[in-house]
Amino acid sequence: MSEIIELCRQAREASYALSAASRATKDAALHAMAAALRANTDQIVAANAKDVAAARESGTPGSTVDRLALDPARVDAMAAGLEQLAGLVDPVGEVVRGYTLPNGLELRQVRVPFGVVGIIYEARPNVTADAAGICLKSGNAVLLRGSSSAAESNAAIIAVLRSAAAEAGLPEDVIQGVPGDRAAVKELMQARGLVDVLIPRGGAGLIQTVVMESTVPVIETGVGNCHVYVDEDADLDLALTILLNAKTQRPSVCNAAESLLVHASVASEFLAKALPALAEAGVTVHGDPAIVAAGNDVVAVTDEDYGKEYNSLDLSAAVVDSLEAAVEHIRKYSSAHTDAIITRSQAAARRFVQAVDSAAVVVNASTRFTDGGEFGFGAEIGISTQKLHARGPMGLPEMTSTKYVVIGEGQIRS
Repeated sequence: MSEIIELCRQAREASYALSAASRATKDAALHAMAAALRANTDQIVAANAKDVAAARESGTPGSTVDRLALDPARVDAMAAGLEQLAGLVDPVGEVVRGYTLPNGLELRQVRVPFGVVGIIYEARPNVTADAAGICLKSGNAVLLRGSSSAAESNAAIIAVLRSAAAEAGLPEDVIQGVPGDRAAVKELMQARGLVDVLIPRGGAGLIQTVVMESTVPVIETGVGNCHVYVDEDADLDLALTILLNAKTQRPSVCNAAESLLVHASVASEFLAKALPALAEAGVTVHGDPAIVAAGNDVVAVTDEDYGKEYNSLDLSAAVVDSLEAAVEHIRKYSSAHTDAIITRSQAAARRFVQAVDSAAVVVNASTRFTDGGEFGFGAEIGISTQKLHARGPMGLPEMTSTKYVVIGEGQIRS
C-alpha cells in the first residue's frame, strides 16, 4: 500500500470517530489547537523562516513572500480564527427539513459530514490552520496538501494541530499533511472511495489541474475575474468610490475587481475622474480604444486581458453601448465569481441581477464583500464558483452533505 493511500485510509478511520464527536469535544479540540499554536509560536516562525529564505533565494516576488511569511502576530491570528470557529453553531445534525408522511413515517433530512476532505492549496500557511479548523468543526477528517514553498511551515503547523487534537480526545489522524511530489498529489486526486471531496485553493492553473485530473469529486474555488459595470444611470461619484475599493483595497484576492465596464453615455464624464484616480492609486488600466483615447497612461487591451485574474494593480476596461452589451461581455469573460452594477435605476439593477449568472451579483457595492466573514458566516473554506454542491462563500454548512432519517412503527410498502 502506498504512503498516500495509507494516509487516506487512516483519515477514513479517523473520520468515523470525528463524525460521532459532540460539539463540546470538537470545540475543546479547537481551543486546544489555538493554545498549542500560541505555545509553539517560536517553533512555527523558525520553520517558516526556512521557507521564506528559500523563496527569496529563488527570486520569488516580494508580494508572494509577504503572503508566505509568518510572525507572532500572524500565528496569533491563526489561533484566534480557531477560537472563533469554536463559537460558531455546529452544522452537524441540523434538520434541514422534516415532516410526517401520510403513512405515519417520520422523515428528517439532517446535515452530516462529507467524511474525508482533501484540500490542495498554494502559498499561505495560515490556510493550513484555517482549513483544519473548519473541517474539524464540520466533522470532516482533512488531508492537507500545501505548496512546496511552504513545506516547512505547514509541517510544523500540522504537527502542532495533530498533537492538540489528540490531547482533546480525537484521533490525531483527523488532520494530516500529504507529503511528496506531483505523483503523490495525483494519487490523492484519484483516491476515490477513500476521499469524499477535493477542494483546490489557488490560481487558475492549480484549480484546472485538479478538476481535469481528479476522479474524486471537486468543488472549484477562488478564481475571480470580477467586473464592475457603471450604468448610464449611475451616481458617478459613488461608482468611483466603489471601483477604487474593489480594485485597490486588496488587489491580490479573488474578490478584487479585475474588469471595468462603462456605459457610453457616461464614459467621458466618468473616465475623466476615474482614470486619474486609478493612476494615482498605482493601477495600470488595459483599455479598449475608447478608454485609450480618454487617458494618457492607458495600455491597449487584448482579448486575453479581458479574461485575466490579475491579482495585481492591473485592470481591464471597456466602454459598452448598453446594459445588454455589458452582460454579454461578462458572460464571455467572467469567472462567475462576483460581478457588480452601479446604478440608480431599479429596472437596470433587476435586469442585471437576473441576467448575470455568477455566484454573487452585487448592486451599488464593492465586489470585496463576497467573503464568508463579510456575509456573516464566521468562517469559510473558499468561494465556490460552480453550481454543485455549493456556490459562493462556503461556510460550515457547505462543508456538509445530508442524509435522510426515516422512523416508522412497522410500516411496509404496499
